[in-house]
Amino acid sequence: MDRGPGAAISTKNRLHGDARSPKNRSKGRDVHIYDTKDPSIALGGLIPTNGITNSNFYSMVEILILFTSDFELPDEGETKIERNDDPLQPGKYNINATGLFSVHDEPWLVRTISHATGTRVQSFTDSVRSRDRRCVISGGKAVGAYIDNWRGFQAAHIFPLAYEGHWIEYGYDRWITIRPESGGTINSVQNGMLLNSSVHQLFDSYDLSINPDDNFKIVFFSPDGKNLAGKYLDQEFLSHTERPVDQLLRWHFRQAVLANMRGAGEPRFEHDFPPGSDIVGDILCGPKSGERMEFELFSRLAAQVEVYNVSST
Repeated sequence: MDRGPGAAISTKNRLHGDARSPKNRSKGRDVHIYDTKDPSIALGGLIPTNGITNSNFYSMVEILILFTSDFELPDEGETKIERNDDPLQPGKYNINATGLFSVHDEPWLVRTISHATGTRVQSFTDSVRSRDRRCVISGGKAVGAYIDNWRGFQAAHIFPLAYEGHWIEYGYDRWITIRPESGGTINSVQNGMLLNSSVHQLFDSYDLSINPDDNFKIVFFSPDGKNLAGKYLDQEFLSHTERPVDQLLRWHFRQAVLANMRGAGEPRFEHDFPPGSDIVGDILCGPKSGERMEFELFSRLAAQVEVYNVSST
């Protein structure tokens, strides 16, 4: 069956290894994690960016690995790095533990760059805009807000709308104290931030996250072209009574660690398809195609209608 003019383009691109094909996140790593007892296989790794300290690295490893005892992280020269605020240095680090440990199998929820628009999320968008009026990560002001011009700024869900079923099943709404008038608790202002559109893409793709357990530090897991890595959310935002709850920021940070550091890392998905592309074909021929199609579908549906019964939430 002819899928339109984009099919030939898409097939050609895939056959020639088009740069649009999803890549894992191991490229560019210069921090590598090994098991001291089996140094032939890397358990994971990291691209160290500005602001990542030795203490941060230990905390990330504790997300990545399940331990039954205390552990140390000696480098190749068998020098143990301390849990301190020194910048993390490139190198190979071995996990040295007295007890058993294993790589955490916590699921990573496939997430692609999305911008939910629709009647069901309108009150969410309005509430986030009213509270923030700027990109809360970069600090850039929405200078046109007074004339209702929000071009370049987007209300971002911390926990994605596409996984509302997961949200309900595992009781994430227990952290929400400000319930929206409509749209279910996942559309609470406490699950949102106003972001510059390019920062929103980095946040949704887990290239950056916020660590609420380190004074709300901005952490980049890929090269930082915005000079934001290692900076902190401002006190004005943190003091607001309607700001996002720490538990949701912590959830996003855990997902970012798993996506970027576990094994070879999760794939980065293309989102900027040129006109005429066979978008569905590209998705179906790529990794995690079923999960990605489900995410794309539910992102759009859940912005317009209640996919799940949320009346009780």
